[in-house]
Amino acid sequence: MLKNSEKRYFRGIDTVLVITLFALLAASLIILSTASYNIVESDPYHYVKNQVVWILTGIFLMIVVAAIDYNIWRKLNWWIYGFNISLLLLVFVMGSSAKGAQRWLQITSSIGIQPSEFAKVFVIMTFACFLVDRKDKLNYFKDFLIPLLFVLPPTILIFLQPDLGTALVFGAIFIGMMFMAGANPIKFGALVVGTVSVTVSAIYFHIATNLPWPLKYLEGLPLPMKEYQLNRLLSFIDSTNDTSGDAYQVIQSVWAIGSGGLWGKGFRDGTQSQLNFLPEHHTDFIFSVLGEEFGFIGTSILLFIFCIFILRMIVIATKAMDDYGVLIVSGVVTMFAFQILVNVGMASGIMPITGLPLPFVSAGGSSMWTNMLAVGLVFSVGIRGEKPMF
Repeated sequence: MLKNSEKRYFRGIDTVLVITLFALLAASLIILSTASYNIVESDPYHYVKNQVVWILTGIFLMIVVAAIDYNIWRKLNWWIYGFNISLLLLVFVMGSSAKGAQRWLQITSSIGIQPSEFAKVFVIMTFACFLVDRKDKLNYFKDFLIPLLFVLPPTILIFLQPDLGTALVFGAIFIGMMFMAGANPIKFGALVVGTVSVTVSAIYFHIATNLPWPLKYLEGLPLPMKEYQLNRLLSFIDSTNDTSGDAYQVIQSVWAIGSGGLWGKGFRDGTQSQLNFLPEHHTDFIFSVLGEEFGFIGTSILLFIFCIFILRMIVIATKAMDDYGVLIVSGVVTMFAFQILVNVGMASGIMPITGLPLPFVSAGGSSMWTNMLAVGLVFSVGIRGEKPMF
């Protein structure tokens, strides 16, 4: 016989969320088995086998986090924040570089972790605690400054690696959690719109030429980002002007998705991915492989599963026992929703290339572990979300 506490524990597990999670993990292995088939010729299933390891260890981490009362993290809030900053600083001291970025810490000769991925979960946990005492007290512009200063240090450290995509995720998490904490929607919304407008204007003046005299001095306005990052951001606007450089990925991705039609070309029959025309087709552009080989039907099914996945987490947030739980789940929902939106938009050519993986589907150990830890936090909130009936 199960004890009342054990019955309550199992009753709090969202079955639909579990089913959709495992559906996404299964989809990852299926898509990876074709997306990465020709990458390592000596071992066609190299990435699939690695992904299985990341999934199994990730499930273990998820279960451990779900079993721990999430309120315990409030007592360790500043320790977690300090550990997060220290880990990000360590990357600059002893991190390994790849593709022009210094983002990884090598554990062994073949295994490395990406602290910026785990930083997303750490920020959600600590920022939620930070906002609890400020909930419904974010009514004026000066009230937005201190929360911004809380999130800014890890964001800047990640931006300097450089990792623009993950830094943008932090911005999305900040905005989503601030709104859920009760930030004045008009004033905070105006601040967000104003910030975006200033950013777009700065980029425009950086690339503009032949401006009228009053604005002539703003031509070539310096920006705090690498030139290649800017080129990748702008390539989606008119990719036809650059078919071999920064826009190459967008062109190949759009061709892949478009050529899939309704039903797709079939398993391992895609040309863009199987002939390696499509770069990073096992990570950043794995959605393009899905579109090419499984067509509109395949992409629609995956996006439907993602929608159910997000909606179930929103339901858990509505049943949370306290504001801390609500804010944790809100942060996780924002993180996943933003990454899905950007990755799919990036692959479809309607959003800038930022290098964000598709959650649970793209290959990658740090990404998988981060996603599993985040879901573990959601389960922890859900399990303790409803008062026991007896």
